[in-house]
Amino acid sequence: MLTRRLAAPLLMSIALPLSTFAMAPTSTPQDTPTTAATAAAAPVEGSWRLVSYEVEVKADGETFPPMGDHPTGYVMFAPEGRVWFVLTGEGREPGESAQEKARLLETVIAYTGRYRIEGDTWITAVDVAWNPAWVGTEQRRQFKLEGDRLQVLTPWRVMPNWADKGETRSIITFERARETR
Repeated sequence: MLTRRLAAPLLMSIALPLSTFAMAPTSTPQDTPTTAATAAAAPVEGSWRLVSYEVEVKADGETFPPMGDHPTGYVMFAPEGRVWFVLTGEGREPGESAQEKARLLETVIAYTGRYRIEGDTWITAVDVAWNPAWVGTEQRRQFKLEGDRLQVLTPWRVMPNWADKGETRSIITFERARETR
């Protein structure tokens, strides 16, 4: 005899897939209009491995690698409309003291949220981030897609880490990940 505690998960495992099926759209792909946003999203879908991360100074065009010459990271665009972005600096090691652990936050950028594509701009409605100030914001990034290369440009802004340089922007380059299991 099934108890209520054991029956509930069993019923949910049957009911959830059925409810998803019942609520699925009945239109066929040819009935669904393709918008510019959905058509443009398809080329960026998938996993992208970080190749380089540089910061450009607007005043003089100087560039520098704020997280070392060999940072690591990925950006993943899911077909359901979610993006995950993580970038870490070169040479990170586990911290022991509270101060060392706090400094690790200076060499990581990570966030996720729903994304949309508008022309050459990728916009993320951030709902989780390493920096809580980003949660609830929209992060806008220009991008260029050339074959298996994706270059991302942040807007010009004054960054607290190098405010003395004035307005800067990040130039982040990825290549399509070709991983197999």
